[in-house]
Amino acid sequence: MSNESDKNPAALAALVWQMQAGADEAVEERPVDRYAESAAAARPAAPPRPIEPTAAARAAPGSAGPAAASPLISNDEVVSGARALAQSADSLDALRTALADFDGCPLKATAMNLCFADGDPRARLMIVGEAPGADEDRQGKPFVGRAGQLLDKMLKAIGLERGEVYITNLLYWRPPGNRTPTAAETAACLPFLQRQIELVEPELLVFAGGAAAKTLMGTTSGILSLRGKWTNYSHAGLPAPIPALPTLHPAYLLRQPAQKRLAWRDLLAIKTRLEKDGAS
Repeated sequence: MSNESDKNPAALAALVWQMQAGADEAVEERPVDRYAESAAAARPAAPPRPIEPTAAARAAPGSAGPAAASPLISNDEVVSGARALAQSADSLDALRTALADFDGCPLKATAMNLCFADGDPRARLMIVGEAPGADEDRQGKPFVGRAGQLLDKMLKAIGLERGEVYITNLLYWRPPGNRTPTAAETAACLPFLQRQIELVEPELLVFAGGAAAKTLMGTTSGILSLRGKWTNYSHAGLPAPIPALPTLHPAYLLRQPAQKRLAWRDLLAIKTRLEKDGAS
């Protein structure tokens, strides 16, 4: 007996094509009849009815029309508000709550979940990636998809378990369709990441991928030229610089497996640094 997909191969082929094109999320709970919408749009629209002012508006002295729209908030004001909110958090739990209440990043409106962090907040090693993907958005944790599984294997290769490190991202909400984050979205999240680093106080930082490395290092250089070179990360408010190593993002390694040899060198450098600092 044939299944439903055999009865309508054209519909199945269309669904597969959409998945291959990156349509991995449903945007409506119910199907929409686009033919009915087109027919309705073709009909001439009725003239708009005049809007009657409310009683309060009629009674208000000097009211000449509808109330003015709320002024737009500039990016500088968003960043300033994010910085004040982040600095008010005296713990990681408070910072997570502050992020949940923050509406300055438009990604929050399209994401399913806030992806704050995973791992041990007392860890010596803190890893910063770029942004959540579809799996991370569903589970509310960073690095849980295919790239996260590869990261777990990479950590195990140098004797570390996922629960022994602290993992977060440059952005806390998934960009729709995994698109590249905008500068405004990154700037809105950066004060929270900086405060997160201050609260964790790791001994070492790892910037996984070009977005994290370039943003936190304040450079436009590519990740292939940055990776493997230790630097001292610092920002205003951080008590002391933290040794940091840029490396290749696991998602990039899935696309370019030949570059795993470079990532292995970075992993060995991280292991050597941890052992050296632990012995001193």
